[in-house]
This record gives sequence, structure tokens and C-alpha cells, in this order.
Amino acid sequence: MQNKRRYFLQVAGVMTAGSIIVPQWACTNSPSGDGKQVENAGDPATPQPSLDHFGIQLYTLRDVIYDDPKATLKQLASFGYTQIEGYEGDLGLFWGMPHTDFKKYLDDIGLDLISSHCNINEGFEDKAVQAAEVGMKYLICPWVGPQKSMDDWKKVTDQFNACGEICKKHGIRFAYHNHAYSFKAFTGMIPHDFIMDNTDPELVDHEMDIYWVVIGGADPVEYLTKYSNRFRLCHVKDRLTSASPDERDASCDLGTGFIDYPKILKVAADNGVKYFILEQERYDNSTPMKSAEVGADYLKKLVFA
Repeated sequence: MQNKRRYFLQVAGVMTAGSIIVPQWACTNSPSGDGKQVENAGDPATPQPSLDHFGIQLYTLRDVIYDDPKATLKQLASFGYTQIEGYEGDLGLFWGMPHTDFKKYLDDIGLDLISSHCNINEGFEDKAVQAAEVGMKYLICPWVGPQKSMDDWKKVTDQFNACGEICKKHGIRFAYHNHAYSFKAFTGMIPHDFIMDNTDPELVDHEMDIYWVVIGGADPVEYLTKYSNRFRLCHVKDRLTSASPDERDASCDLGTGFIDYPKILKVAADNGVKYFILEQERYDNSTPMKSAEVGADYLKKLVFA
């Protein structure tokens, strides 16, 4: 189907009941970090918003963007987003446009194409060339899935390092975006630790999807500090407070769930994360565009705790 990323077609349930334990960092999600909205921003005594720039993963708009990509992007810019992260759908990385034309349109409306998720198994070097030509910072692998053996995980890290070499050659960076599966114990180890420990920091960065770290039963703060300066991008996606532990698809409008983003994003910024990217995969009593607007309003007011 047109509105699906090819790598999501293979996603299977990866959670077990009771796998999510709500730790200390999952306690509040108001932009000010103290249960209050930020008001009177001009008052010197009022904490000022912490993010100068923030972006959105276009998969959030997968149900509407195909109708009119340019109009969708222009509306995102009007909400206050200044950065976007793409994905490789049926119209390619550049939404059916020549990559240079896509770049010009984004410049005209004030959006910066920071990164894109892509299929790393097909034409990767050509994608790196085009990404570099339009000033993109990152090409990102969004999914590899659970592996069957340690040898398979070693092949994954070898491929990531090879992709990193290609990106470096063309003056951009390569990164991996996690899901929950890599935080599940496997043959006596945690696959995500193996990935971090066996990818070359000179070649491979990481994009932390905080929501999927939580679903995997891990602590994002612990990983951000343990692997300081390895995560350079993050997905900011909230989780319903009413979700059962075994419910995978429980994202919600940013600021209405239980993940403590004022605290987590402060740790992220202190440990090398440069790009903060909203993503949402589920809409209850809302629309993708309305959720994007709500998320932008939240990030505009966010004050690190």
C-alpha cells in the first residue's frame, strides 16, 4: 500500500506482558517539567523553552501526505517545524521530485531536510550521493528485525559499518534507528548493546526512538548516558498511560502520555543528541495533521527538567 514503509510490513509483536516497568523517569510529561504549562515567556523569572529547533518524521503524515506532498510540508512549516526527516515510500526519498527540486521547495518554505530513513539494501551509494548533494546530514536504517543467531547480528553490524564508510566517503553520516526487539535478551546478551559495541563510532551514529526503548523494557536515560555522544538524533513519541504492557501500538499526542520528556530530552541534549524529531503512529479521536500541530505546540514550550 502507498502509505506504508516497506520495512513496517514485517513488524511483528515483540512485547510480552509485564515487559514495561514504569521507572522514575516516566512520571510527568508537561512541557515545564513541573506539571505546569510555560506561560509569560517574556518574564525573566519564567523558564524559557529549551529547543530552538525541532523536526518531524514524515511517516507521521503517511495517511495524508501522498494527496499533496507540497501542501502538507507547507502546513508543517506553519506549525513551527524547521526540520524534517523523510522515509522511503512509493514516491522515493524525495516525494516524486528530482532531489534538487525537492531541496529548493523546502528552502522556499523554511524547512531543512536533516535525514531520511531508507532501504539500505538497494542502491545505497546512489542514495548517499543524492543525500549529500542536497545537504542532508543522515541516511538512517530504520529496521533490521530480530536476528536468529550471533553470527546474524555480527552481519548486521558489519553492514552498518560498511554503510557508514559509504556515507563518510560522500560527506554525510549513517545512523541506525532502534525498535523494541533489540532490547530483548538474546543468547545471554542484549542485541542493542552488541550493536553499539560493534559499530565504529567514527562511521555509525544512532537515532534513539525513545518510545521503542520504553516498550523494550529499557531505560532511555541509562542508554543515553552509557553511550554518551553515540545517539545524535531521537524520536520523540509519547505512549498512552492507559496502554496495557503488551500493547505495541499505543502512541498518542505528545504531552498526553506518561513518558517524561522534559527530563529525558535534557539528558539527551547533555549527551550529544542534536536533532529532536516528533513521530506518531496512532491517532485516537484526532487526525495526523492535528496531532502534528499539537506536537509542535508541545515542543515549542518544552523546558528541560
